[in-house]
Amino acid sequence: MSESRRLPVYLLLDCSGSMNGEPIEAVRAGVKALIADLKTDPQALETAYMSVITFAGSAQQVAPLTELMMFQEPHLDASGSTSLGEALTQLEQCVDREVKKSTPTQKGDWKPLVFLMTDGQPTDSWEQAADRIKQKRINIIACAAGPGADANLLKRITEEVVILNNLQPDTLKAFFKWVSSSIKMTSQSIQQVGPDTPVSLPPPPPTIQFVP
Repeated sequence: MSESRRLPVYLLLDCSGSMNGEPIEAVRAGVKALIADLKTDPQALETAYMSVITFAGSAQQVAPLTELMMFQEPHLDASGSTSLGEALTQLEQCVDREVKKSTPTQKGDWKPLVFLMTDGQPTDSWEQAADRIKQKRINIIACAAGPGADANLLKRITEEVVILNNLQPDTLKAFFKWVSSSIKMTSQSIQQVGPDTPVSLPPPPPTIQFVP
């Protein structure tokens, strides 16, 4: 029997020093709530697999691609700079390694869904990695969180960019709730549409705006 097709979901989270204090605590709580919420959804449980990549002074995959029931939330700390380029390279390597490609006899995984959140300017060379990742079969939603982030810069990575007005706990909580709704909607819609159909996202809450 062939395995069911997975929906790989990657969270790329900025854990630089400017996220220290309330923001990183809210991100921890947001990831916890996100996983708990997805575990109540039968379709997400069946298809969604989760991974977390953090970036600060360097980037690392702190949670490999794992089915929801087995997923362990990583411990997140905030310090250091903002290695966005390294994070995108890490994402590229993880997708190449973990996402199953289609073969003549079996369909591979669904197109990965990536949520990238950053609150500041990259401190490393990121442009080449951004151009490479934009060419890949990945749906990326980038979030410019708070006044220090540059939404226009994120447009080089993806057309789907949202802005968070601030880094208040309630705003970050609303963002992760919206991420959860987006994953649930995607896990439903991929069953009815083709694998390359653009991802359908629910309307964001008032504290989150799409960048035109």
